[in-house]
Amino acid sequence: MSDLHVEGLVKRYGSHTALHGVDLEVGEGELVGLLGPNGAGKSTLTKIACGLVRATEGTVTVAGHPAGSRAARAAQGYLAELFRFPGWATADEVLVLHQQLTGSEKGAGERADLLGLVGLSDARERKVEEMSKGMQQRLGIAQALVGEPRLLLLDEPTSALDPAGRRTVRDLLVEVQGRGVAVMLNTHLLSEVELVCDRVVIIDHGAVVTSGRTAELVRPRGVEVETAAGRRVIEGAGRAEAPRIVAELVAAGEQVFGVQVLSSTLEDVYLDAVGERESTRSSG
Repeated sequence: MSDLHVEGLVKRYGSHTALHGVDLEVGEGELVGLLGPNGAGKSTLTKIACGLVRATEGTVTVAGHPAGSRAARAAQGYLAELFRFPGWATADEVLVLHQQLTGSEKGAGERADLLGLVGLSDARERKVEEMSKGMQQRLGIAQALVGEPRLLLLDEPTSALDPAGRRTVRDLLVEVQGRGVAVMLNTHLLSEVELVCDRVVIIDHGAVVTSGRTAELVRPRGVEVETAAGRRVIEGAGRAEAPRIVAELVAAGEQVFGVQVLSSTLEDVYLDAVGERESTRSSG
């Protein structure tokens, strides 16, 4: 069973269609990156999965239950992009509140475990207003994990953080996944997805334009060889051709100092997917 199943999802706001028949899957314990430019429909999709927004057409289920149902809400945790906890509340009080909201009866043990998971054990009695942005972000992930959800939905969890803060959150996501929790990471930061996600879904103007594992999406760009005469790139060649290319150059009397197999990056894949769609729209 998928922890998140989206099929034929359409969302219209009056004459504007935000989502055009989106199909998406997050398997058990899988970490999926949802990529796309601003306004692509990522947040709308996430909010529908949470039950905060109703779909116009299509189906969305969480752990086999209709999105927005009591059972679906119990199976998921959510951290909005723009969240705010009361500044006067301590980290422990924030988690107590969310235990009450989710109906969790695990008490102080659960709170201590989650604060330890996100590295805030020593900040249990610290007020939110005294915390850095990174600490608040980690506390946000802790509250999303109250009640042991199967699926974690994160909307731009690292967008306001510095590089050190983003790395901390990335490490945390890996640890969360290690607990068997599936994660859908809604972001526009390609580096985050490339480093931690099992699979990528790229959405643009409300439609999925490409998806797959990062290793499956990248393409070979050629073989770069450094010789005494300078650097050259043999376009279209891949890893399998590299030994032959070097051998032929050496046989021809050239000195070879280095060889590198070039491949496209996730950024290239993203720009190709979004750019091709933009070009098609413009030419139409």
